[in-house]
Amino acid sequence: MSCQLELNLLPVRLQRSSVCEKIMELLGQNKIDHHQRQVVILSQDSFYKVLTPEQKAKALKGQFNFDHPDAFDSELIMQTLRQILQGKTVQIPVYDFVTHSRKDEFITVYPADVVLFEGILMFYSQEIRDLFQMKLFVDTDPDTRLSRRVLRDISERGRELEQVLAQYITFVKPAFEEFCLPTKKYADVIIPRGADNLVAINLIVQHIQDILNGGLNKRHNGCMNGHSTPRQRRTSESSSRPH
Repeated sequence: MSCQLELNLLPVRLQRSSVCEKIMELLGQNKIDHHQRQVVILSQDSFYKVLTPEQKAKALKGQFNFDHPDAFDSELIMQTLRQILQGKTVQIPVYDFVTHSRKDEFITVYPADVVLFEGILMFYSQEIRDLFQMKLFVDTDPDTRLSRRVLRDISERGRELEQVLAQYITFVKPAFEEFCLPTKKYADVIIPRGADNLVAINLIVQHIQDILNGGLNKRHNGCMNGHSTPRQRRTSESSSRPH
């Protein structure tokens, strides 16, 4: 009888990736080679749909709603998650937020024991939501969300302040209230104050550590019984783009 590790998918609704990055830091996973990490982060932002020329023209003017559920390629997200649950290596698209298009490159994500999947609308689709073992909702003050978005869009994405504020008022805030906030009820854990809430984050880290320790025990038992595990087979797995 072969030994398999339980894969735990943890979606996080948060102020970008700050909470996930803090979790990775406290677990020491950010210092480990990508091939050997037990915990990996995926972002919903990687799965924006390819825009039509008309949509792209609107996006360049700040007139396209990237915070609407239809902006994301849910089919590709589902396919990627199913492959992850099967212990497969996956190829994640790289999105260019300056040109509003997918790059001709991919990030390879190797099998891991815990996958943190962060995004503002990860709870919106029931089909996607039901794949996760634990759901975290990071509750951040609206002023904090706005200030961080302004700083990010200006410094990292070359946007003008007027465009950022107009987009926030027209699309971001209404979409948050209509599509994101109502999904808070699906969360198993709500984390107020985001990455500043070290008490809550440490509890999540301890939970993940317990999962990893259980995985270590399973891997040890598998090796003792002469069976290989997904991590041992990692070097021989081939990677291909999800279709």
